[in-house]
Order: sequence, then C-alpha cells, then structure tokens
Amino acid sequence: MENKILAVVNGTEITERELEATIARFPRERQGYLATEQGRAQLLEEIISFELIYNYAKDSGMEKDAEYIQQLERAKKEILTQATISKVVAEASVSDKEVEDFYSANKETFKDPETVSAKHILVETEEKAQEVLNKIKEGMSFEDAAQQFSSCPSNAQGGDLGKFNRGQMVPEFEEAAFNLEIGKVSEPVKTQFGYHLIKVSERIESTAKPFDEVKVSIKNNILQERQAFKYSQLNNDLRGKYKVEIKK
Repeated sequence: MENKILAVVNGTEITERELEATIARFPRERQGYLATEQGRAQLLEEIISFELIYNYAKDSGMEKDAEYIQQLERAKKEILTQATISKVVAEASVSDKEVEDFYSANKETFKDPETVSAKHILVETEEKAQEVLNKIKEGMSFEDAAQQFSSCPSNAQGGDLGKFNRGQMVPEFEEAAFNLEIGKVSEPVKTQFGYHLIKVSERIESTAKPFDEVKVSIKNNILQERQAFKYSQLNNDLRGKYKVEIKK
C-alpha cells in the first residue's frame, strides 16, 4: 500500500500508514466507523490537533513544567516495572510432555459430567400421580399425559426438561432420574414441588475430554502458575536485597 502523505504539521508528516495504525488501536466496535470516509477524516483532524498541541507544548516550555516531570517519572517507573516483570515471567515455560503428563495424571478432572435427557409430569398429590401413571400404563402417551395433567410449564413440550447433569435438580428428582432405566416411567417421586412421574430418554455416561480439547487450557494454567511463582520468587529475593519498612 502506498504510504500517502495526508497532512504536514510544522514539518511533521502524517501518513496513510500512521492513520491505519491509529485506527487499529481503537476498540473493534469503533474501527468500523473510523474506516469510513467520514471517520477517517475525523480521526485525521484529531491527529492534526494532537500534533499542534504537541508543538505548542514544546515551544511553550512544558517539558520543564514540574507537574509534567512528575507525571513523566511516574510513567517511566510504571513502564520500567512492567517491562521487568514481563521479562522475568517470560522465563517460565511448559513443555508439551509436561502438558501430556499432567493430563494423564488428572484425567478425572477433565471429565464431562454424566447427563440424562428426561421428561416429567408434576402433580400435587401422590394419588393424582398414581392415577396419571395408570393412564400411561393403559396406553396414554407420556407426552399427552404431561400436556393434560402436569402443572409444570414444561407441559407444553410434553414434559421435556432437556439435558441436565447432577447438581441441577433437587436431590430426590435427580436420584430417581439418574437411576431410571431408559424409556421406563418411574413410580411417583416426591419433592418439595409435589409428585413427579419421570421418563428418561437418553443417558450419556461421564467421559474424559479428549487431550486435544484441553491441552491449551492445561498449558496456560501451568504457565500462569509458574509465572506467578517466578514473580513471587523475585519479590522475596528483592525483599532480602532492599530494605523494606512498614510503618504502623
């Protein structure tokens, strides 16, 4: 791309590449507007204004201003500190074998939970639940029974609750659902909400996530731990080198 000169302020050229680089530093949601003709023209005016004020600041002696010097020193201190921390933590590394070994030793922590897909019918009393169960045994479909008798909003979907894993339902309901044979309708199950009839349509056993799916997160977690250790180690070493007094 031709690096076209867009403006010259007191001998300083403002180029197409500089404008593009400035746009790239803005949040993504702003870049779309700044890439338009109107947005680019507005941004160019802002860059020109910045250059004008910069020239004025130099010519009016602002570089000797006490407040400016204090701010410059604070910025220098912050940049120097952050650069040092970045250099120290960059010494931490994690090998591919270490990631594989960690996965092998901790497979249990990378398991997807056991899930079931279930439907239910909720009624107020055990007698009503038994009555509905009898209708199902006599040939009424579970879904029709849910639409007709269930007080749960899921009745519109034939009682369908979708997939869920352990810990998402009340204990009594969960215990029954995860131990129920697929396709079989449970006996009435009492919970704080009333009495349920439950039908499980699918069960997915707990399985370990494939290594390729978790290796990046494992590596990042180990790396972050090592970087934190490097930082802590440096901090402790420096407390032995430099005198620290905490005033109370």
